[in-house]
Amino acid sequence: MTLRGLFDLPAPAKLNLFLHVVGRRADGYHLLQSPFVLVDWCDTLHLERRSDGLLLRHDRGATLPADDLCLRAARMLQADAGVAVGVDITVEKRLPWGAGLGGGSSDAATVLLGLNQLWGLHWPRTRLAALGARLGADVPFFIGGQDAFVEGIGERLQPLTLPRQWYAVVKPPMPLPTAQIFTHPALTRDTEPVIVVGSLDDACRQMDWAGGNTAGFGRNDLQPVAESLCAEVAQAARWLEARFGNSRMTGSGSAVFARAGTGDVPTATFSPADLPAGWEGRMCRGLGHHPLAGWAD
Repeated sequence: MTLRGLFDLPAPAKLNLFLHVVGRRADGYHLLQSPFVLVDWCDTLHLERRSDGLLLRHDRGATLPADDLCLRAARMLQADAGVAVGVDITVEKRLPWGAGLGGGSSDAATVLLGLNQLWGLHWPRTRLAALGARLGADVPFFIGGQDAFVEGIGERLQPLTLPRQWYAVVKPPMPLPTAQIFTHPALTRDTEPVIVVGSLDDACRQMDWAGGNTAGFGRNDLQPVAESLCAEVAQAARWLEARFGNSRMTGSGSAVFARAGTGDVPTATFSPADLPAGWEGRMCRGLGHHPLAGWAD
């Protein structure tokens, strides 16, 4: 039976528990180490099969760029798989742009996972991830299906099993383009790499990437540059520190998060009404696994 459509597909955000820049390749790409965790703040996508081969996107909420990662993902998959059918992609955008939450990459990964089902391709996860890497460094993580320790330029993933954590996530109004952060002359590019001996999960617990000691392990090497470019990043960090006792920027910002416990309810909380004017934010729960993890082998 031919599927006509797939609806209410989640595209979850990610947080970087820390983000170390450990080097730079000759081609200019930066080498990173970072534990990525999936959280339940999501965009929602709907995919409807087209018989005419066209690839069209429809926006609900924020208007996306004309040729965004969703369309590029669909176009690359259509060409690589040699299929004649198309798709209508409807995006309900809830994740803020320029936040370091991976929203565009997550949307693209959900398109690839969804079209793998809708078009009956049955591609393995490794093949989808290789295509995703051509779209952006974060896309393979979202296709990978679970929390992971990410290295290199984003292509090396080791699965992580972490306690499900609560996070308070806030984003000031100003977005921060990733390229502006990575090209800044003040960026630290020589952090000593973390050497993991034995079980990665055991090392995680010893280094407290997942919580317990709210100071946690490591840092975000991009945060000082981000704060120099956007004073509101530092303001958001102080806002969270005052309420949760810890804070850290995710990705290249401008979103900042705080850990808020591993129990059934967070140890502290806030409501959107508490935020300064123009800020976005919510309490998030770690997912551990992508909601569509079973859609690729």
